[in-house]
Amino acid sequence: MTSRSERASDRFAPGTFTPDPRPAPRRRMLLAQSRLELLLLLRNGEQLLLTMFIPVTLLIGLTLLPFGDFGTERVGTVVPAVMTVAVMSTAFTGQAIAVGFDRRYGALKRLGATALPKWGAIAGKSIAVLLVVVLQSVLLGAIGLALGWRPTPGGLVLGALVIALGTVTFATMGLLLGGTLRAEIVLALANIAWFVMLGIGSVVFANEALPGGVRMIARLIPSGAMAETLEQAVVGRADLFGILVLVVWAAICGFWATRKFSFT
Repeated sequence: MTSRSERASDRFAPGTFTPDPRPAPRRRMLLAQSRLELLLLLRNGEQLLLTMFIPVTLLIGLTLLPFGDFGTERVGTVVPAVMTVAVMSTAFTGQAIAVGFDRRYGALKRLGATALPKWGAIAGKSIAVLLVVVLQSVLLGAIGLALGWRPTPGGLVLGALVIALGTVTFATMGLLLGGTLRAEIVLALANIAWFVMLGIGSVVFANEALPGGVRMIARLIPSGAMAETLEQAVVGRADLFGILVLVVWAAICGFWATRKFSFT
């Protein structure tokens, strides 16, 4: 009869047989999840309508048609405003609704049963949204250039940083909303919030005759903060107040999103 030590020595060395199942590195899991989320976003017709068709239509329409008072450099005002709408649509409204219905249909529940940690699911969705925003920015920027928009090189770099910060801010807001409430409530609140923030964001481009207090309140809301900050950024000026507002919103919503996010 063999002893316990002899039986232990008879075990095969790790990796002797294939397949050799083991958890994938976290970097690989994150890349795979980000790729999946990006494909789902690009295959969704409603998302493409919200993220591409509407912003492009707004950009061309507001630039060429005599609606509103956007000053002498009309396209220079319209491009940052439409880019803000595009980021808000993709990172907040689309993200919140997608997450809410993923939870309702059990997709996130099954994802939570995998080795992917909660932060990996959130980061994967955020990375996919950021990549879509990059595509939006390139497309809208190219159309803006064709319409006569002439930003400075430094303004493009600063504007890209503001867009990245705004994307993070709206993405955390969308994840917080979609990851905590029922899908039907998310659908209603996300659309209502989109219209409210769109109206607030338009205040910063309104006539200077508006009271300073109204403009200040508008700039405390993410849409107003990003619209003003992005408009200043593309001409090479850094709006530190707007950047601070976006950072505070991103930090607060990101903290509560990671704490309250639920797979079910």
